[in-house]
Amino acid sequence: MLEQIMQWDEQLFLLLNQQGTEFWDPFWLRVSEVAIWIPLYAALLALVFWLFHWKSGLWISLFLVLNIFATDQGSVQLFKEKFQRSRPCHEEHLQDQIRLVKGHCGGAYGFVSSHASNTFGLAFFLGLLFRRRFPWLYYALIAWASMVAYSRVYLGVHYPGDIIGGALFGALCGTALYLIMDRWIPLDYRKPKA
Repeated sequence: MLEQIMQWDEQLFLLLNQQGTEFWDPFWLRVSEVAIWIPLYAALLALVFWLFHWKSGLWISLFLVLNIFATDQGSVQLFKEKFQRSRPCHEEHLQDQIRLVKGHCGGAYGFVSSHASNTFGLAFFLGLLFRRRFPWLYYALIAWASMVAYSRVYLGVHYPGDIIGGALFGALCGTALYLIMDRWIPLDYRKPKA
């Protein structure tokens, strides 16, 4: 059964990866870069400190750091090192079928995608945090995380299963850390000015 799932995953990867074109390559390369999203991260952090008193903002910032650490290190230590599933771009039998847009593959193992776990972890944590004031932001953050995750398949460095696993792990971490924070840390909203 597992072998059949991995075969379907490979077939879906090839279908999605081969849809790419040179026109879209620069776009998906940028989407996959961490540095391109620094303004978004800064804006979201500014929103935290705009909505909450500074002490609450510091607690939220601490939990954001814990979230990033949990998703990033967890994706490697709990999954990649344990499952040791090769990235598609390291598979000999796929070399002539893959569009490897970046020209290099990255680390040896791909399950789960750290990009997917990191972005979905942030999306769920911040989406839950902001849902009372900005319910639409939850969906916007999920769309952003999905776009970043898909870019990894487009670029040829992850199977769809790597992405799904990373997204689920990130969503679990982000939700769990939000619920822990919400339960144990009293967050004070700023009062709107009259």
